[in-house]
Amino acid sequence: MSLRSSSGSMLLVLAATAAVVLGAGESAAQSYPSKTVHVVVPSSPGGASDLVARLLAASLTEQLGQSFIVENRVTSGGIIGTQQVAQAEPDGHTLLVTFDTFAINPFLFKNLQWDPIKDFAPIMQVCRYPQILVVHPGLGVKTVQEFVALAKKKGADLNFGSAGPASSSRLAYELFKDTAGIETVPIHYKGGGPAIRDLVSGQVQVMLIQGGGMIGQSVKSGKLVALGVSALKPSPLYPGLQTIASIYPGFESQSWAGVFAPAGTPKPVIDRLHATLVKILADPVVKARFETQGAEVIGSTPQALAQVLREDQAKWSKLIRERNIAVD
Repeated sequence: MSLRSSSGSMLLVLAATAAVVLGAGESAAQSYPSKTVHVVVPSSPGGASDLVARLLAASLTEQLGQSFIVENRVTSGGIIGTQQVAQAEPDGHTLLVTFDTFAINPFLFKNLQWDPIKDFAPIMQVCRYPQILVVHPGLGVKTVQEFVALAKKKGADLNFGSAGPASSSRLAYELFKDTAGIETVPIHYKGGGPAIRDLVSGQVQVMLIQGGGMIGQSVKSGKLVALGVSALKPSPLYPGLQTIASIYPGFESQSWAGVFAPAGTPKPVIDRLHATLVKILADPVVKARFETQGAEVIGSTPQALAQVLREDQAKWSKLIRERNIAVD
C-alpha cells in the first residue's frame, strides 16, 4: 500500500470516528434529560446559591420535562458535595449550582480533590450581587470615611462578621481591610444568616456581604446602616449609595452564582442546558424574582464564566498569599 493511500485510509477512519462521536453527542442532547437531574448546592438551604438553584430547577423541570431536584450537600463546608459532582457521570444528570468562592477554594483548602477549572464544565454565570459594607447603627457612622476613621482609632476593639472563613464575605472584607489600612477582629459564622442576625443584634459591628435578602430588608427598616457598595458603579438596588471605589479607586468585590456540570459532559448537552437557561432568564417573571433577591441577572456564555473563574483566581489568590489567609 502506498503512503498516500495509507494516509487517505487513516483520514477516513478519523473522519468516521469523529462522525460517530458527534452523532453520539447530538443524540444525547436530543434525549436529554432522560431521567431525574440532581442539582447539587454545596451550601445550606436559604443561602444565595440555594435560592438561585430553586428558582432555576422549577423552570428547568417545566421546560425540559424531567424533574430537577435540588440537593443541599453541606458536609465539610460543601467541599465533599462539590467533589461528588466532579466525580459524577458526565451526562448532564448531575449539576452544580454554586457561589463565587468555588473558584478560590483550591487556595484556601489543603488536599482538595477537585479543580474548579479542570474538573468542571461551565454552563452559565446566572447572576451577580453587589456586596454592601454595612454596620450596626450603634457605631454612629454614616459613611465609609467615618467608619475607616473609627476603625483606625479603635483597632482591635471593633469586630467584623463573615459567613465563614472561606466565604466571599470574609475575603471581601479582608480586601477592604488591606485597602483601607485598618485592622478589625474577625468572627466567622457557619453561613450568612447567623452572621447577619448577630450584626442586627449588635454582637457583630460590621460586614461586607452580598446586599440582597435579609441585608436589604434590614437596611430599609433601619436595623442596619449601609455605607458603601463594592461594585465599580452605583447599584440600582441601593440608590444614592456611594461606591467604595469612589474613595479607594479600583476597589471591587462582587458575589455571583453559576451553573456547572462535570468535565466531559457532551457539548450538545451543555448547549441545550445553556439555551434553556437563557430562555428561562428572559422571562420577566423569573427576572423579577431574581431582582427581588437583590440579584442582577447576567446569563453569560460558558466561555465568559470560564473567564470569570480565571480572573477570580488571579485576584483572590494574590490576596490570600499576601495576607496569609487560611481556613482554621
